[in-house]
Amino acid sequence: MSAPLPDRWRENVVHRVSDLIGHTPLFHLGATGAGSRLLLKLENLNPTGSAKVRMASQMIAAAERRGELRRGGRIVEPTSGNTGLGLALAALERGYRFTAVVDHHASIDKMRALIALGAELVWVGEAGTDGPQTMARRALAEKLAREDGTWWPDQHNHPGNPEGYRGLACELLGDLFGDVDYLVASVGTGGGLCGTTRELRRLGSGVRSVGVEPTGSIMFGGEPGKYWQTGGGNPADFPVGRNVDHALIDEGVSVGDVEAFATARVLARHTGLLVGGTAGGAVYAALERLATLPPRSTVVVLVSDAGEKYLDTLFDEHWLSERGLHDPDRERSVGRSLEALTVGTGRAGGEVA
Repeated sequence: MSAPLPDRWRENVVHRVSDLIGHTPLFHLGATGAGSRLLLKLENLNPTGSAKVRMASQMIAAAERRGELRRGGRIVEPTSGNTGLGLALAALERGYRFTAVVDHHASIDKMRALIALGAELVWVGEAGTDGPQTMARRALAEKLAREDGTWWPDQHNHPGNPEGYRGLACELLGDLFGDVDYLVASVGTGGGLCGTTRELRRLGSGVRSVGVEPTGSIMFGGEPGKYWQTGGGNPADFPVGRNVDHALIDEGVSVGDVEAFATARVLARHTGLLVGGTAGGAVYAALERLATLPPRSTVVVLVSDAGEKYLDTLFDEHWLSERGLHDPDRERSVGRSLEALTVGTGRAGGEVA
């Protein structure tokens, strides 16, 4: 008989923060009378409060395998914050320096978090500039990438971005009885929705995907305009990256700032979940469609961003009112949509609770 294992070998203890990435829970938000349920994949509970930590780690690991990164090297990336936070975490764990190229459209709390993780911030544009300075950020990152020992992943086009979400697809199928019928997510670089959808379908899922962008983004052919949701969409002056694979997106919809922010605010009051504005937009799009879907459908929304980063913006009535984005009537409407759902325990073993 073999000797018993030392107690420390049986402990559920991790040794790096990156070991905590993934295996995020599914939250049952509610169901219709016809048994269609709305589940939230709480990617905001990842380290750094974002799904993008998944793909940041994947891009760096791929670069290491190809010999593009050497210990002590420098990583540079234009970011509105979440990808930057993921890269900053991977960089500090793996021994790299990280420079984030940012603008004043980004959440200030994301910028503070980047600094806390040891990132260098390089700013473009002036404070108060309307809209994201996406092209300026990209141009500066490309310039910095030409400096010795600097690597630029280019998240909009790097294949490691969508590959970083293969595990997310496996988690969804492993945690559910049956299939994901509809997957709804905000689309920025495209990696989250397209990477997850591709892997789900490779594993045999019949999932239909719904991509959500801010009104004013041009990803799905809408009219260009200003928007305040950060981390999602594509401004008119920026070419849509290769990771937005329209062949993997069955429906593309736009949601305005008012609706997205109202939904995030109502979710906080109704459930205690603090989610970001683009996550609010994705939940709004799902709520709008839920009653029209075939009975007993399972809808999963990827909640890709934590709301704690936006306490000074979308959760601040003064900030909203200054920009004409505070709409109590819309919040009441979203609240009624949530209250119309049954909130039991969802489906188990094929039955509706």
